[in-house]
Amino acid sequence: MVDTFYAIGLVMRLCQSLSLLELVHIYVGIESDRLLPRFLQLTERIIILFVVITSQDEVQGKYVVCVLFFLWNLLDVVRYTYSMLSVVGIYYHILTWLSQTLWMFIYPLCVLAEAFVSYQSLPYFETFGTYSTKLPFDISIYFPYVLKIYLVVLFVGMYFTYDHLYSERKNILKTFHAKEKKN
Repeated sequence: MVDTFYAIGLVMRLCQSLSLLELVHIYVGIESDRLLPRFLQLTERIIILFVVITSQDEVQGKYVVCVLFFLWNLLDVVRYTYSMLSVVGIYYHILTWLSQTLWMFIYPLCVLAEAFVSYQSLPYFETFGTYSTKLPFDISIYFPYVLKIYLVVLFVGMYFTYDHLYSERKNILKTFHAKEKKN
């Protein structure tokens, strides 16, 4: 578990970078998701992976990184499989239900793991001064403060994301059951 980042960190960075294509898919109409919630989710992951985990070697060896990667991938395997099949018009009841329900339990755990990673990284950002900078006119940016503000935004954003995903779940399952009764 300690070597998780060293074993699959490059693959995770590549996959998370490629997941930005999802925004393009939504924009051009291949996927029917809303752009803003997906943008926020991807931004959250990019910040945690590239800014917090990748920039601090000491954080990369933490157990919570393995847990976080596991949770992200568990959600993504189900979500991307569902999305891929639905784009070509193939729907499986169990996959639809799983895709629309699994996140209810996993997403809050992901946010907690992301918050824990961020919290554990704070002493390293304080010690090494990573991303902290002094700007002209005696203005300083102290990154640990930025990260603490991000933690608050992360939890506030979780509420809005959860609400959006729950509304989306109700609509998709209602539509799916209507199609199922029709056939």
